[in-house]
Amino acid sequence: MANLSAKTRAELPDSAFAYVDSHGRRRLPINDEAHVRNALSRFNQVAFESETARDTARTRLLKAAKKYRIVPVGFITGQVVTVRAQAEIAARESDASILPRGVVTFLFSDIEDSTGLTRQLGNRYARLLAETRSLLRTAVRSHSGHVVDIRADELFAVFKGAPDALSAAIAIQRVALSHAWTDGALVRIRIGLHTGRPTLTETGYVGLAVSTAARVCASARGGQIVMSDPCRDALHASRPQGVNFRDLGLQQLRGLPEPQRLFHVEVAELSVE
Repeated sequence: MANLSAKTRAELPDSAFAYVDSHGRRRLPINDEAHVRNALSRFNQVAFESETARDTARTRLLKAAKKYRIVPVGFITGQVVTVRAQAEIAARESDASILPRGVVTFLFSDIEDSTGLTRQLGNRYARLLAETRSLLRTAVRSHSGHVVDIRADELFAVFKGAPDALSAAIAIQRVALSHAWTDGALVRIRIGLHTGRPTLTETGYVGLAVSTAARVCASARGGQIVMSDPCRDALHASRPQGVNFRDLGLQQLRGLPEPQRLFHVEVAELSVE
């Protein structure tokens, strides 16, 4: 690969680089096949300003690889590993010592048909996943919650009070409905809420309350918020105006010893069949 002279580099347009930072510095030239191959090998060595910048550079680089008929198998595999590693790091973002004790309300969420979205978006799914995590974290923290665990498309959060958990759940669904998702993808998030008294260890929460919250979430459909009877009771008179709880009856959830009475949270602009 011929090195670019300063003059030649200066004459190239911004589109000839995979990454142009906020100061106008241009990196990872992709002006020909040799430089594309070099950019693929050096991609993980670049310090990007943000995950959005990384995703944009990745997209430009893969388009260039396609143009020159380069099949970047090793690069794609490496990016998948990187996404998984980032998920593991994010999963440990809450120090157990600062998590609330006693009676708490758990919020579990995941993306309906995430496998279908992966097939639809291919490597662009990583960008959608980053968008989703950012929206979820913001909603949880904006309502006094803590992100306990976040892996792939699944979120586990905790709140000291049920009203904050419900407000966060509604905020998540509103943002998910209005957000302009990657490639116009249809992202439908399902949410489960449960109130209980789990055991808090050095590594996080354990106990039946955690399993119950996860199963309540699994019973929901995309765009829906489902809560357990203990969560509804914990809300007392704190139900927001315009929000109703529709009784779904007793449901036998997989792995739980007793049926659980569940409620669908009805919000006018978040209508779910």
